[in-house]
Amino acid sequence: MTVVREDVVCAARTWLGTPFHHQGRLKDIGVDCAGVVVGVAAQLELSAFDTNGYGRRPDSRELQHICDSQMRRVNLNDALPGDVYLIEVDGQPQHLAFATDIGMLHAYAPARRVVEHRLDQEWADRLIAAYVLPGVA
Repeated sequence: MTVVREDVVCAARTWLGTPFHHQGRLKDIGVDCAGVVVGVAAQLELSAFDTNGYGRRPDSRELQHICDSQMRRVNLNDALPGDVYLIEVDGQPQHLAFATDIGMLHAYAPARRVVEHRLDQEWADRLIAAYVLPGVA
Protein backbone atom coordinates (compact mmCIF):
# COMPACT_ATOMS: atom_id res chain seq x y z
CA MET A 1 0.00 0.00 0.00
CA THR A 2 1.33 3.43 -0.92
CA VAL A 3 0.86 6.12 1.72
CA VAL A 4 0.67 9.68 0.45
CA ARG A 5 0.67 12.94 2.38
CA GLU A 6 -3.12 13.22 2.12
CA ASP A 7 -3.38 9.89 3.98
CA VAL A 8 -1.20 11.35 6.73
CA VAL A 9 -3.45 14.42 7.11
CA CYS A 10 -6.58 12.24 7.18
CA ALA A 11 -5.06 9.97 9.83
CA ALA A 12 -3.87 12.94 11.88
CA ARG A 13 -7.36 14.45 11.85
CA THR A 14 -8.71 11.32 13.54
CA TRP A 15 -6.74 12.52 16.60
CA LEU A 16 -8.52 15.89 16.76
CA GLY A 17 -10.05 16.55 20.15
CA THR A 18 -7.92 13.95 21.93
CA PRO A 19 -7.06 15.42 25.34
CA PHE A 20 -3.51 16.61 25.94
CA HIS A 21 -1.54 14.28 28.19
CA HIS A 22 2.24 14.52 28.54
CA GLN A 23 3.81 11.38 27.00
CA GLY A 24 0.34 10.06 26.14
CA ARG A 25 -0.05 7.78 23.14
CA LEU A 26 -3.75 6.90 23.13
CA LYS A 27 -6.20 8.39 20.64
CA ASP A 28 -9.30 9.81 22.35
CA ILE A 29 -7.66 9.24 25.76
CA GLY A 30 -4.52 11.38 25.93
CA VAL A 31 -1.58 12.39 23.75
CA ASP A 32 1.19 14.96 23.44
CA CYS A 33 2.76 16.45 20.31
CA ALA A 34 5.24 13.60 19.84
CA GLY A 35 2.48 11.10 20.53
CA VAL A 36 0.40 12.39 17.64
CA VAL A 37 3.31 11.89 15.25
CA VAL A 38 4.13 8.47 16.71
CA GLY A 39 0.46 7.47 16.66
CA VAL A 40 -0.15 8.53 13.07
CA ALA A 41 3.02 6.75 11.90
CA ALA A 42 1.91 3.58 13.70
CA GLN A 43 -1.69 3.90 12.45
CA LEU A 44 -0.42 4.04 8.86
CA GLU A 45 2.15 1.27 9.53
CA LEU A 46 5.02 3.58 8.60
CA SER A 47 7.08 3.28 11.76
CA ALA A 48 6.97 1.64 15.15
CA PHE A 49 9.53 4.07 16.59
CA ASP A 50 8.68 5.71 19.89
CA THR A 51 10.50 7.47 22.68
CA ASN A 52 9.58 8.35 26.23
CA GLY A 53 11.12 9.65 29.41
CA TYR A 54 11.35 13.22 28.16
CA GLY A 55 10.34 16.26 30.17
CA ARG A 56 7.53 18.69 29.42
CA ARG A 57 10.21 20.80 27.75
CA PRO A 58 12.17 18.09 25.89
CA ASP A 59 15.90 18.35 25.29
CA SER A 60 15.84 20.17 21.98
CA ARG A 61 19.07 18.59 20.76
CA GLU A 62 17.61 15.15 21.36
CA LEU A 63 14.27 15.98 19.70
CA GLN A 64 15.97 17.36 16.61
CA HIS A 65 18.34 14.36 16.51
CA ILE A 66 15.36 11.97 16.69
CA CYS A 67 13.59 13.84 13.89
CA ASP A 68 16.75 13.80 11.75
CA SER A 69 17.30 10.08 12.35
CA GLN A 70 13.68 8.90 11.96
CA MET A 71 12.35 11.10 9.15
CA ARG A 72 13.60 12.67 5.93
CA ARG A 73 14.18 16.41 6.22
CA VAL A 74 12.73 18.61 3.49
CA ASN A 75 13.27 22.28 2.81
CA LEU A 76 10.96 24.20 5.12
CA ASN A 77 9.72 26.30 2.20
CA ASP A 78 8.78 23.09 0.35
CA ALA A 79 6.80 21.54 3.22
CA LEU A 80 3.45 20.09 2.17
CA PRO A 81 0.37 18.98 4.08
CA GLY A 82 1.24 15.71 5.82
CA ASP A 83 4.80 16.76 6.61
CA VAL A 84 5.96 17.16 10.21
CA TYR A 85 7.04 20.54 11.52
CA LEU A 86 9.70 20.94 14.21
CA ILE A 87 8.78 24.08 16.13
CA GLU A 88 10.67 26.38 18.45
CA VAL A 89 9.37 26.96 21.97
CA ASP A 90 11.27 29.35 24.23
CA GLY A 91 13.98 29.62 21.57
CA GLN A 92 14.56 25.86 21.28
CA PRO A 93 13.12 23.16 18.97
CA GLN A 94 10.71 21.47 21.39
CA HIS A 95 7.38 20.90 19.62
CA LEU A 96 6.00 18.84 16.71
CA ALA A 97 2.99 19.40 14.47
CA PHE A 98 1.62 18.15 11.17
CA ALA A 99 1.34 20.57 8.27
CA THR A 100 -2.21 20.57 6.88
CA ASP A 101 -4.06 22.38 4.12
CA ILE A 102 -5.58 24.56 6.86
CA GLY A 103 -2.26 25.20 8.61
CA MET A 104 -1.11 22.84 11.35
CA LEU A 105 -2.41 20.07 13.60
CA HIS A 106 -0.85 19.29 16.96
CA ALA A 107 -1.42 18.35 20.57
CA TYR A 108 -1.35 21.76 22.20
CA ALA A 109 -1.07 21.89 25.99
CA PRO A 110 -2.66 25.36 26.38
CA ALA A 111 -5.74 24.13 24.44
CA ARG A 112 -5.66 20.86 26.42
CA ARG A 113 -6.30 18.81 23.27
CA VAL A 114 -5.28 18.08 19.69
CA VAL A 115 -6.21 21.05 17.52
CA GLU A 116 -5.94 22.20 13.93
CA HIS A 117 -5.61 25.88 13.10
CA ARG A 118 -4.16 28.21 10.52
CA LEU A 119 -0.44 28.84 10.43
CA ASP A 120 -0.34 32.50 11.41
CA GLN A 121 2.84 34.57 11.40
CA GLU A 122 3.57 33.86 15.08
CA TRP A 123 3.62 30.11 14.42
CA ALA A 124 5.37 30.46 11.04
CA ASP A 125 8.21 32.40 12.68
CA ARG A 126 8.77 29.48 15.07
CA LEU A 127 9.14 26.75 12.43
CA ILE A 128 12.62 25.22 12.54
CA ALA A 129 12.45 22.31 10.08
CA ALA A 130 10.08 20.06 8.15
CA TYR A 131 10.19 16.30 7.70
CA VAL A 132 8.48 13.54 5.75
CA LEU A 133 7.53 10.40 7.66
CA PRO A 134 9.35 7.27 6.44
CA GLY A 135 7.45 5.47 3.71
CA VAL A 136 5.34 8.44 2.60
CA ALA A 137 5.39 8.91 -1.18
